[in-house]
Amino acid sequence: MSEATGAAVITRFAPSPTGFLHIGGARTALFNWLFARHHGGQFLLRIEDTDRARSTPEATEAIYAGLRWLGLDWDGEAVSQIARSERHAAVAADMVAAGTAYRCYATKDDIDAARAAERAAGRPPLYRSPWRDPAYPRPNGPYVVRLRAPEQGETVVEDRVQGRVTWKNETLDDLILLRSDGTPTYMLAVVVDDHDMGVTHVIRGDDHLTNAARQSLIYAAMGWPVPVFAHIPLIHGPDGAKLSKRHGALGVEAYRDMGYPAAAMRNYLARLGWSHGDAEVFSTEEAIGWFGLDAIGKSPARFDFKKLENLSGQHLRGMPAETLVAEMRAFAAMRDDLPWSELWEPPLRASATSLAERSKTLPELFEMARFITHPRPVEPDEKAGALLQTVSQGMLHRLTSHLQTATWSAPALEASLRVFAEAEEMKLGKIAQPLRAALTGRTISPSVFEMMDLLGRDETLARLADAASAQPGD
Repeated sequence: MSEATGAAVITRFAPSPTGFLHIGGARTALFNWLFARHHGGQFLLRIEDTDRARSTPEATEAIYAGLRWLGLDWDGEAVSQIARSERHAAVAADMVAAGTAYRCYATKDDIDAARAAERAAGRPPLYRSPWRDPAYPRPNGPYVVRLRAPEQGETVVEDRVQGRVTWKNETLDDLILLRSDGTPTYMLAVVVDDHDMGVTHVIRGDDHLTNAARQSLIYAAMGWPVPVFAHIPLIHGPDGAKLSKRHGALGVEAYRDMGYPAAAMRNYLARLGWSHGDAEVFSTEEAIGWFGLDAIGKSPARFDFKKLENLSGQHLRGMPAETLVAEMRAFAAMRDDLPWSELWEPPLRASATSLAERSKTLPELFEMARFITHPRPVEPDEKAGALLQTVSQGMLHRLTSHLQTATWSAPALEASLRVFAEAEEMKLGKIAQPLRAALTGRTISPSVFEMMDLLGRDETLARLADAASAQPGD
């Protein structure tokens, strides 16, 4: 089967608004989005909100927010499934009229007894309603509408990931299309919505594979074309077990709040089950150009935080300075503990490349940039404070005096500090490390010479004076 039939490609993402947009759902959305964008088609969003007891407006908004943060824009307005209930019921009525569905009046006790009898006979506990027979007497009372599924032969799904999958029809029961209160079931609603929305490719988790067989029967009963199915393996933890919260089964907003750039998350999610040669780090534009269903693997992908962190760091290091500052600005805007000033942006742009060298996430980037974003007096952390205690007040005063006449550029400052270290009969590192602690309050930072250049002479000397005044006299 070809990648696309030549007709316009239309994919959809159809989450249930019963909680956050979890990482597995985000990957499903991404695959649908990439496939549609690769083919110049449409990516649609449908909110499957028929479970009124569990669906909430807050969860719907969380799905929207998660998709927007990931940069997965959908075409047109999002569709509410429950708003289409009348259409679903009308299709069920058409099927009853055509004889491809029927009204079943069985009670729960009837069904339980019939299934118990099947088990006792050593057969699968499928319920076969007597009302399949049009001549069977119809009582007055509540009923459901069931699909009249074929009892012989096979149902085949040519899946683009799983291959040819076959079910014996004797193992597929007459599934319920309409409940006794007239509301549609998931199986009917999904088929009607996908057909009416013109969906050409259904890309979803392989936990829906059996649903594809049942839904194929509804398509056949209505005489509708069956979309291309592609059931992707689920995501497991690094230990191979089903993904749980301890592995990373969190909402995408948790990864946003942890400071992973959206571009890195798209890259990482794309690599969970899909590959393009040996490419590990790539842009979204490259992923769109490369993406195809044939490159999706059959084995479950394994979520690995270390790989995500490594990939995130590579994306940060590859960003232009302006993009890095924009990422920092947006991250600060959603955090109460991260103030932001436009005054910081010029020095941040000037130091962005250096700042990103030791950063894997945006909080780490802020930590590296704290010499810009944290005003005097600089409060040293425990390690920096301990390091400053190892140097004398006199040495800090002599260093301050030496720097008064230094040429203020990173290369010139490095040369000047080498001269000072020689005069003090110390290695350069023994000077640079306490200088770093005095300027940033930390023992890890970008190049100390670049920091001094960015801070300027006055701010650098003032911070050194602060550090010296905090030391006991010689």
